[in-house]
Amino acid sequence: MNKHVTATEAKNKFGELLETVNSHPVFIQKNGRDVAVLMSKADYEARDSKAAKKALVQKLHEESIERHSDVYEALAK
Repeated sequence: MNKHVTATEAKNKFGELLETVNSHPVFIQKNGRDVAVLMSKADYEARDSKAAKKALVQKLHEESIERHSDVYEALAK
């Protein structure tokens, strides 16, 4: 369950929010819109790691297509 707080609440209860993010992210709103997300370091590192892996897979896929374009073209027929 995600928690939503206003920017003012986030400012006033920052220490409490730091404890909350250990169990789930906290969305910070300004003028009724989500503008930021406060999350634990572990969640950030997991997300960052997934993004890095996705980028690597994309890069290797593109290199494979370039290197083996004749095979891909034959398979597409």
